[in-house]
Amino acid sequence: MLYQFSPIIQAGIEAGKYAVVMSKSGVPLSMVRYATGPQAGQIAAHAIGVASNSAGIAAMGLNPLTAVVPMAMSAGQLYQGQITLNAVKALSASVATLQATTAVLGVGVAATGVLAAVNLWQTLKLRKDIKQMRLEINNGFLNLHEALADQGEEILKHVDRVAKDVEFSHHRTILVQAYGKFKKALSRLQTALTIKDIGRRNDEITASRNMLFDALADYSNDQLLEGISPAAYLRRRECVWAIEQAIAMTFQIQSDFPAVGSRLVELEQIIRQDATNIISDIQEADELDFIFPEILRIHDHDLATISAWQSHVDWYQTLDVKELQQLAALPAVDETVLETVRDESKIELTKPPEYVYYEKAQEQSHFSAIRDSLLILIDSDQRSKAQDYIVERAALENLSALTIENLQKATPLTISNLDYYFIIRDESLESEEEDVEMANSN
Repeated sequence: MLYQFSPIIQAGIEAGKYAVVMSKSGVPLSMVRYATGPQAGQIAAHAIGVASNSAGIAAMGLNPLTAVVPMAMSAGQLYQGQITLNAVKALSASVATLQATTAVLGVGVAATGVLAAVNLWQTLKLRKDIKQMRLEINNGFLNLHEALADQGEEILKHVDRVAKDVEFSHHRTILVQAYGKFKKALSRLQTALTIKDIGRRNDEITASRNMLFDALADYSNDQLLEGISPAAYLRRRECVWAIEQAIAMTFQIQSDFPAVGSRLVELEQIIRQDATNIISDIQEADELDFIFPEILRIHDHDLATISAWQSHVDWYQTLDVKELQQLAALPAVDETVLETVRDESKIELTKPPEYVYYEKAQEQSHFSAIRDSLLILIDSDQRSKAQDYIVERAALENLSALTIENLQKATPLTISNLDYYFIIRDESLESEEEDVEMANSN
């Protein structure tokens, strides 16, 4: 995870005047210290933005779809609150974008060709159009005839069919209700931050958080997950993840960092379990086409961002009084600079690198191995099991290069391909043994 600093601070880093703050575990954080002079060691400035460690995504300047890390850990509660409120607003736009795509996916197995209309690439474009106010959100949904006008007549007819579906209509009612609660909670949070009395302000923040929990209960409604495809399951659960992050952010406004840390640990577990469920349910190639880039982005960007946020929270709780005072004394980041960082109006969307990676994977492997490489990517237990099996089988065939140490450096796709290679070998040997037994019995 890399951070963007103002041009002045970045020049100071390159000149050796500043050094990026590191956590005890060696994770770079979104602040710098003075590296030289009488102020050496003191915290000097915050980052102004976040970028992925993927060159392709960083060049696009896009944050993850759901995860947004508040840069300022502490600089007075009002400033901290404003920074966090901006992050919650960004989550609100993402929830609306993700939720709108459910009106294309519908209930049941998504029709072939429909998934491409709301895949990762198209969803990023929709979010950009919302931010530029080219598309209007109504109750958490978009006018899809306007939003998907360039996708062809068949897609628009499918949207109309979904709109008339009684079961999806029921789902839509729940989603509209949930989004309404989310927006009201956001409005109440915004009002809370204008209250000068700390006690009353905290009471209002707590009340807005309770409203977020109500919205979360609606988004987590089991009825929204009944009879839907893996793609629709993913979209609904992404909305849940966003609300979970908003709840964590309200705790951060109140400087309750143990609570923030607890929510983030639980959120990471939820995301990994949801992703595992989604991957395990993939049956068709078009589902894999949709889900592979999404899961790859979730792993490399959303989970990475949540991990970075957790590192900040852990680090903050280790600071002594003097360092807390330094942090609180930092000047507020200029909002005009932040707006420039967040502005996507001048960004030309190109094919996300996740698609390039997937296309190469299709050249190197097959459906089952590619799908299972996602499980290995998301679930460390799955990777360990696959590695142990590969090493055990490799030993039987004297393949000394396939050691645990070497496999730990291998990509998930390489592990999955090796796993399938030995599975197929075992099945072939078993078949030959059965043929021999049958021949002998005759």
